[in-house]
Amino acid sequence: MRLPHGTPEGYRSGSIQRVDIAAGTVEQLYASAGEVPLKGPNDIVFDSHGGFWFTDNGKGTTRQRSVTGVFYAKMDGSSCREVIFPLDNPNGVGLSPDGRTLYVSETPPARLWAFDIVAPGEVALTPGLRGMSGRFVHATAGVAAYDSLAVEAGGNICVATIGHAGITVVTPDGELVEHVPTDDPFTTNIAFGGPELRMAYVTLGGTGRLVRRPWPRPGLALVA
Repeated sequence: MRLPHGTPEGYRSGSIQRVDIAAGTVEQLYASAGEVPLKGPNDIVFDSHGGFWFTDNGKGTTRQRSVTGVFYAKMDGSSCREVIFPLDNPNGVGLSPDGRTLYVSETPPARLWAFDIVAPGEVALTPGLRGMSGRFVHATAGVAAYDSLAVEAGGNICVATIGHAGITVVTPDGELVEHVPTDDPFTTNIAFGGPELRMAYVTLGGTGRLVRRPWPRPGLALVA
């Protein structure tokens, strides 16, 4: 069993990089958003306006943990901004089928949030206990943490769930659709592929596996 997380020896910073698979080249696009350094960029989703949203899950030590948020950047390397701050270990990020809602998962304490997108790279924030926030969607009780997520074509949000091992599927209104169990407590990511996007590819971080399984509903096609 592999236990992920922590700060590796020799760590310098986090960054967003563009990898050309055919050429084997790596280009660094961003290591900061203005004066805010990137610590541990995690999940990413592209929109139809030439930009992308990404979370920064931060880094931690035995007694300290980064306080981070959600960023929006342009694919051409011209702009990167922190849009949502603060969040508790922001991890998964995804867009609704109409592109008007941004979903963000927090690792512990296993919460899912929704933010209304009002313009490219801009969200509507409302007052909350931690300052300005979004709409609470769903949480998993008990020993659980949320990792990355994917969205179905019909709008359901599928969140990889640590501890309560599996994929937690909820509606945009927060109703639990189902929990699809796995055999790995560190279930960390899900993506859709295959014919009609009805195949789920799931990463199992504790045992170092990538598995696939038929999915009862089609996944959302990502922006090319």
